[in-house]
Amino acid sequence: MAYDPQNPFARILRGELPSLRVYEDDVTVALMDIMPQADGHVLVLTKEPVAEIFELSTEGAAACMRTARQVARAVKAALDPPGVMIVQLNGSAAGQTVPHVHFHVIPRHSGLELKLHAAGSADMAQLRDFADRIRAAMPEDE
Repeated sequence: MAYDPQNPFARILRGELPSLRVYEDDVTVALMDIMPQADGHVLVLTKEPVAEIFELSTEGAAACMRTARQVARAVKAALDPPGVMIVQLNGSAAGQTVPHVHFHVIPRHSGLELKLHAAGSADMAQLRDFADRIRAAMPEDE
């Protein structure tokens, strides 16, 4: 999958599209998924312009995992789900729809099915509430 500099995540990183950010450092951004598969679904994006993990630098991969762990801890503390799933997809055959490396941090509850990917937009007031709660629970940088 070729990198498209006009993809939605590249546009968010350039400030051309809005986002509800819960964390940001020099190499990563974590934001609420506006088409969540579960309540509290967060995306962790690299700031590197790469489509798939195969092109991501070693430092970028380490930073993404560090941020995904911090976000997962905050999601767990803020929303108290019994499980948290971390997913990273590469290529359309794997289900990747945006050609920009990103990780999904998804709260999970037994018996509650995931919503279809990109099936519908979230209620923005509810999304802001989740973002506020997750942001408040973010652990300090480690």
